[in-house]
Amino acid sequence: MDSSIEDAGALPDRAEQTDPGEAPATAPLSAPVPVPSPSTAVEATGAPPRSADASSASEASPVVAECPGSEASSALEASPESGVVPVGAVAAGAGGERVAMAPTSLSPSRAGDFMQCPLLYRFRVIDRLPEKPSAAATRGTLVHAVLERLFDAPAAERTAPRAKALIPGQWDRLRESRPEVTELFADDPEGERLAGWLAEAERLVERWFTLEDPTRLEPAERELFVETELESGLRLRGIIDRVDVAPTGEVRIVDYKTGKAPRPEYSEGALFQMKFYALVVWRLKRVVPRRLQLVYLGSGDVLTYDPVLADLERVERKLHALWDAIRQATETGEWRPRPTKLCGWCDHQAHCPEFGGTPPPYPLPVRAPESGTV
Repeated sequence: MDSSIEDAGALPDRAEQTDPGEAPATAPLSAPVPVPSPSTAVEATGAPPRSADASSASEASPVVAECPGSEASSALEASPESGVVPVGAVAAGAGGERVAMAPTSLSPSRAGDFMQCPLLYRFRVIDRLPEKPSAAATRGTLVHAVLERLFDAPAAERTAPRAKALIPGQWDRLRESRPEVTELFADDPEGERLAGWLAEAERLVERWFTLEDPTRLEPAERELFVETELESGLRLRGIIDRVDVAPTGEVRIVDYKTGKAPRPEYSEGALFQMKFYALVVWRLKRVVPRRLQLVYLGSGDVLTYDPVLADLERVERKLHALWDAIRQATETGEWRPRPTKLCGWCDHQAHCPEFGGTPPPYPLPVRAPESGTV
C-alpha cells in the first residue's frame, strides 16, 4: 500500500493535477462554491443495466460542508430527501403523512439502487417505504463512527485498545439518534446476541490497524458531505469517509467497508462509488484525486485505484444516462423490478410483483402519452 500520504510526503509517479487558475488541492475541500441554477429539461433515454438522494434547493449554496460525525452519514441516507426511511422514522408533510417527491439528485447509494432494481429505487426514493434496521448495516455505522472519532485523539494515542473502548459510547449515541436500531436485539433478553454483535464490531475495528496506521495519518476531512451540480443541472451528493491531502496537494479518497472485498471481476462495481466521489471533487476543485482507496475490514483487504480524467468523464456520461432513465420512469410511472439474488434481503417483498405483491398507488403525476403515439 502506498504510504506516501501517511508519511505526509508527495505521492509518487504522477504530478499534481491542479488546473492553472484553479484553487490548489491544499485549499479546504469545505470552501463554499456557488451552484448554478438547475437545468429545466432533461431528455429521457433507455435505462442502463445495473449507487439518489434529493436536494431541492436551486439557489446558490455551499456545495461542500463538513458533517459533524458518522450520524451525519446516517442522517443523509435516512432523510426524507434520500428516500430511505427507517421503521419508526417520520418523513412527512405538515399533516403527518409521508409526502412523495420527484427525485432531484443522485448519490452513489441511490444510483446503485436504481441499477440494481428500478422498483427498489421507487420504493425508497419516491414512496419512501419504511425499512427495518439491518444488523450488518448498523454494525457498519457503528464501526464508521468509531474510526471517525478515533482521530479526535492525538496521533500517539490512536491505538487499537482506545478504538475498541470507543465502541460502547458510540453504540449509546447511535441508539439515541436512531432508536429503531434497538429492535435488532428486542428478542435478546440475556444480551448474548448483542454481546456477539459488539464483539464482531471490535474485531473489525482491530483489523483496521493491520491495514492502516492512524498514528501516521492526519485526515484533511472526515465524514465529508459533498455536493455539486453539473452543467446539465444534475445534482450529485454523498458523504466521503475520509480525505487525505499530501503537502504536495495530492488527494486520496478513502472509504471503509465492513464487508469482504469483492472478487476481481466485480471490482469495477465496487469502485463506482469512489469514482462518483472523485467526479464530485474534480467538478468542485478541478483536481483529479491521486488515489481511491477501499478498506475492507471484513476480509482485511485494501483495494486501490488511481483515476485519470477519462475515468471521471466516463462516470459522468454514465450518470447522465442513468438520470435520464430515472427521469423517464418518474414521468411515466413505469418502475420495473429486476429480480436478482439480492431480492432475498429486500424489505419490500410484500409490495413487489415478483413476490405476488402490489406496489402502492403511484403518488406522482404520470405524463400523458404524446398525441400520435401508441
